[in-house]
Parts: sequence; structure tokens; C-alpha cells
Amino acid sequence: MVDPAAAVSAVRRADVDAGLWPDVARLPSAGAVRTAVARYLVGRALDRLELTGPSARACASAPGPRLTLHDADAFHRRVGRHGLIGFGESYLAGEWDSDDLAGVLTVLAGHVDELVPATLRRLRSLWVSARPAGDRNTRAGARDNIRRHYDLSNDLFSTFLDPTLTYSSAVFSAFPARFESLASAQHRKIDRLLDLVGVGEGTRLLEIGTGWGALALRAAARGARVTTLTLSAEQAALARERIAAAQLADRVDVQLRDYRDAEGRYDAVISVEMIEAVGAEYWPSYFTALRRALAPGGRIALQAITMSHRQMIHTAATHTFISKYVFPGGLIPSREAIAEHSAAAGLRTLADNGFGDHYAETLRLWRERFTAHRPAATALGFDPVFQRMWEFYLAYSEAGFRSRYLDVRQLLLAEGTHR
Repeated sequence: MVDPAAAVSAVRRADVDAGLWPDVARLPSAGAVRTAVARYLVGRALDRLELTGPSARACASAPGPRLTLHDADAFHRRVGRHGLIGFGESYLAGEWDSDDLAGVLTVLAGHVDELVPATLRRLRSLWVSARPAGDRNTRAGARDNIRRHYDLSNDLFSTFLDPTLTYSSAVFSAFPARFESLASAQHRKIDRLLDLVGVGEGTRLLEIGTGWGALALRAAARGARVTTLTLSAEQAALARERIAAAQLADRVDVQLRDYRDAEGRYDAVISVEMIEAVGAEYWPSYFTALRRALAPGGRIALQAITMSHRQMIHTAATHTFISKYVFPGGLIPSREAIAEHSAAAGLRTLADNGFGDHYAETLRLWRERFTAHRPAATALGFDPVFQRMWEFYLAYSEAGFRSRYLDVRQLLLAEGTHR
């Protein structure tokens, strides 16, 4: 078992490469009022945690997960200037640490509505940044946004994904998950989606979002004819290699193509955790493309991360740590948004099942694998700040599911406007 404290990449702000990480290397200026408000709000949040470190002496401490505060002044200035982005950047700069990062973030996520008084919530627009216009998912923008995440390095993703290279929630047979391999749980997830839309011998299947080809391979092994679309050149190249190695190239066509340009009609359409990269502005186009691709009697299976509708509305208007550093242009939908936009495209929901606990477990396993293989990430050229960013991203996501702030669902859709 990896010691979580030892697995964290050590960073000092003075050593951060300002060319790669300008907003981490530079300590922002923040007015006295902003900093004071941040100190008050952060104090409310940290009351639920055990605080250690020289900067934590004047703070209250609770018997919760441990947060070690190395530089309280820098921490509060960042939060005061950039809110939750500053909170994450302070971690990237090494100004705070935790031997239970996911635990700290789970506590904070579970009480997020209590941390900011109602009177200050109404002033939200004064202390959050809007999303950059350049992150919009136009055809060109979507290609760039996908490249910035999925084309980082196939070898990087191999450091923490299981051998199927599946980058979405698994479905475990039981908990604790240590009694089952992650690859087995990923196959179970894929099989559930294939079964949901009846994929078998001769099925014409469209997949929107190839990943590294795991679902296409499994569908083709059932005898399906698969067309799979991706905007990631790195993923497409490796997916084709894996498909050829499995001697299934005659059944799978990997296309470097935008979902809006999908051609043909299919018996089944599957899209796994792709809607989150579409952006709210383009959800009507996404569901229209799904509907247009269906042959008469066809079915659509979606796997989608969701959040509450109120939180989705707030997040859509906010530049977050995740949108800045991990998934530019992305937005997690609500169940209400999915229902509204799918119905507007002429689709009805036949099934809708959630399994958020399984995603929390999947993310825990990914995070443990990533920290255990940190030397491999270093060898690939990813510096300690990147490694802390990736650890934070995985822990932050895990916390979202553990606190039930997030969920993940499999939905079955078909033609029609009523349930």
C-alpha cells in the first residue's frame, strides 16, 4: 500500500516553473477586504478539519481529516483573489498539504452550501470569474479542448488506468472493490451498456467518444459493426493499434470526426461520459446528432456524470479549477438538463440508473495507481506541479462522488416524446 503522504509530490513556490504555471508561481495581490472575507469563510470550512503546521496554530482544529497549512497568508490571499481556483492553486504551490487529500475535499464538498452565508452567495458574481470565451466548444474549440486533456500522453494515462484503458466509471460486483480487478469492473460496465441497447451479431453501432477503444473492441467481439468517433489524435492512433492487434479491424472504423458530423443510421448509439465535454451551449446539437443517427427502432445508451440543477447553473457561469486546468470547455449536466434537451430532440427516457459510489471507488483506485507510478510520470516529463494538479483533480473528483455532490448514471433513450 502506498503511503499517501509520501506519494504527494513536494513543491516549493520558489521552484515552480513560471513559464508553465504562471498563476501558481505568482502570488496574487488581494485587497484587505477580500482577504479578510476569505479568512472568515475558510475558517468556517477548516473548523471541520484537523489542522497542523506552523500556520495553523491560531486556527481551530477538529477531529477530521488532517490539513497541513504551510503558508496561511499566501493561502488566504489566493482564496481571496481567486476563490476555489485559488484554493487549488495554493495546493499546487505547496502552500498546504494533506495525508488524506480525498478526505479533506470530501468534507468540504459535503458542506459546500454551508460554507458561504446566504448574504454572500448573492454577491457571487463579485468573487468568481466567468468562463473564457475561447473555451467554447465550436468545432475548432472542441478539437483544441479535447487535445489539451486527452492528447497529453497515452503513456501518462497508462500509469493509472487498468489494462483496458477505460477512462470512465467502472461497475463493481460488490464492495470493498479490492476483491475484484478494475479491468473486470470496467468490462461489467461496458457489457451493461452493450446489453442496454441489445448489441450482438450484426448490430450497427455508433460510439461517440472512442477513448482508447475498449468498448468498440468488446462490441466487435460480439459481432457488431462499429463506427466510433473521437477528436483525440492520440486516442485514435492507439485505438486503431489495439483493434488491429485484436484482429477486429474489419469490424471497427475509428474516425477522427466531430459528433456533429456523424454520418449514417445505426441500430444502437452509445456515448460514455462524453456529454460532459460538449458544453451547455451545444447540448441541443448533441442530442439532435444522437437522434439523427438512430435507425427506426434504435436505442441510445448514455453514461453521464450529473450534478444538481442549481449547482449546474452556478457552475456553468463560473470558471473553476477543473475548467482551467483539467477539462476546458466542460460542464457536468443535471438530470433535468438531460431530460429537457433529449425530449426537445424527440427522445424519451426508458431507463435511468445511478451508481455514484462506484465512481468514487474507481477514482480512488486511479489515484492510488497514479501516486504509486509517480516516477513514471516524472520520466515522461511531467513536473511535480503537474503531478500535484493531477492528484488534486482525481481526489477532487472522488470527493464529489463520496459526498454525493456528483452522481453517474446510465440512461436508455429511444424515439418518442413521452415516457
